[in-house]
Amino acid sequence: MKIRRLSDGLINRIAAGEVIERPASALKELVENAVDAGARTVDVTLQGGGRTLIRAVDDGCGMSEEELALAVERHATSKLDSDDLLNIKTMGFRGEALPSIGAVSRLMITSRLHDGSDGAQIEVDAGAKSQVRPAALSPGTQVEVRDLFYAVPARLKFLKSERAENNEATDVMRRIAMANPSCAFSLTIEERCVLNFPASGLDLDGQLKRTGEVMGQEFARNALTIDTQREGVQLTGFAGLPTLNRSQANMQFLFVNGRPVKDKLLTGAVRGAYMDFLARGRHPMLALFITLDPHQVDVNVHPAKAEVRFREPGTVRGLIVSALKAALADAGHRASTTVGQATLGSFRPESSGGYGRAYAYGAAPRPLAPGLAEAAAAYQAPLPGEAQSGLEGMDLPSADHRADDGPPAPDLTGRPLGAARAQVHENYIIAQTDDGMVIVDQHAAHERLVYERFKAELAKSGVARQPLLVPEVVELDPAAADGLVQQAESLADLGLTIEAFGPGSIVVREVPAILGDTDIKGLIKDLADDVGELGEGLGLAERIDHVLATMACYGSVRSGRRLRAEEMNALLREMEATPHSGQCNHGRPTYVELKLGDIERLFGRR
Repeated sequence: MKIRRLSDGLINRIAAGEVIERPASALKELVENAVDAGARTVDVTLQGGGRTLIRAVDDGCGMSEEELALAVERHATSKLDSDDLLNIKTMGFRGEALPSIGAVSRLMITSRLHDGSDGAQIEVDAGAKSQVRPAALSPGTQVEVRDLFYAVPARLKFLKSERAENNEATDVMRRIAMANPSCAFSLTIEERCVLNFPASGLDLDGQLKRTGEVMGQEFARNALTIDTQREGVQLTGFAGLPTLNRSQANMQFLFVNGRPVKDKLLTGAVRGAYMDFLARGRHPMLALFITLDPHQVDVNVHPAKAEVRFREPGTVRGLIVSALKAALADAGHRASTTVGQATLGSFRPESSGGYGRAYAYGAAPRPLAPGLAEAAAAYQAPLPGEAQSGLEGMDLPSADHRADDGPPAPDLTGRPLGAARAQVHENYIIAQTDDGMVIVDQHAAHERLVYERFKAELAKSGVARQPLLVPEVVELDPAAADGLVQQAESLADLGLTIEAFGPGSIVVREVPAILGDTDIKGLIKDLADDVGELGEGLGLAERIDHVLATMACYGSVRSGRRLRAEEMNALLREMEATPHSGQCNHGRPTYVELKLGDIERLFGRR
């Protein structure tokens, strides 16, 4: 078969297959064009999941008749003022979106400049262009895409259900809206407005307002502010507390120079920052905005422009991990308000039922739990008080009453986690605060405290290494072996010493002593997979952390252990002083706080 030149129409349809994968892809290109045009308002309408109609109306700068004719030509754009593809400051730059859409649909563009001139209109039907003609329109641009993919029927067979396509389009609108809080956005699907975001400010307050509108007010109330920079890279945004998590990562929004991206390096950094606080299969909620010199990031990786490559990926990843960890540490023992709300929602009025066992401060003395003796001594807690009498048969706690031969108990209700009042079901500590009460899971809380101690000791003395009597040789794919060897220095910091051992082979000479008798071959293969996927050896750190978490679990106060007053108060005080104590090592909350007003509403007092 002889080589022949493809027709322009076929070239455009092939290009459309790369740029316009589904209705949401076309919507993304149109809305980003509106943002690049300086629009302050963007209104989008969908019908038939975007197959029947996609209409985008904006109040941007508009186009002249001459520009409108060029806009539907391939590789014609107003967004590049030079040939420098690394100095890109707009969302679009390829000049492919409109001709690609026009090649597979019925496209009509109407536009008008703000200088008072008349509007103009052009149509493209499966690649066939009409002449530009006058049209009436307010200043700005309106783009209508009808019968998407009618010119390539095979593509229609691969589209998902109308509901799925609508959901994907909604997600695209959310991401673009979050990156541009100073612009108002609306999305109408089948004559029903599903999104309506008014314009807000560009500062952190305005960004939080828009973020709350997109991700929900629960997130806004439990978001930690991120605002830092390093080596020319600025990171801003909001990160949710670990106890506010999801089963999917669909509430993670990542942006690079205002561009929504889905990048393995960035998601890996988020996973690394939260790995101490969430169980596998749970994902944090966050919105992070990375701003850096355009020459430090390549956005010309894929026609969809959803992938990027950083010139200094280590700097970006390190900034994300350190900023998130610092924010989580500053949150201290704080847990999300959703924990208390979920607890209140689970309460139901009961007409009968047995009382749980409550142990008062006057319970029989027992030895202090491991790790709490020193804290209790430093706290200088009083001896257990005597239980009040008067309600025979009920063993109630009293903090205000005590034996006559001791000083009065200090008032601890003003502390964040309050004063311990009782222990119920030999696992839950009940504490009173100035404006409510706190319920603490003693095992989960102490497990986190012990775990943090282990980590501190590990950081202070470093990872002890255990030399292997017989070095272990592991066979890998040559590319995987090369990638792992390149990370040898980083792995050595974690106690794992490896060397290249011929093509496709790794020899392991030392392993972290804390791992004990471990499956070295399985460890190396998992590390190779991690390095291949993320470029970082997270698997080893996760294994060490898992061992530390297991040790902490066995070294903490067990469920079913009766605690005395000083033990309970010592635990509360240490929780207040320990970062991340609001969740256990598995991401579950360690305490629930109920405000007095909420409790009163449960009983109809408000």
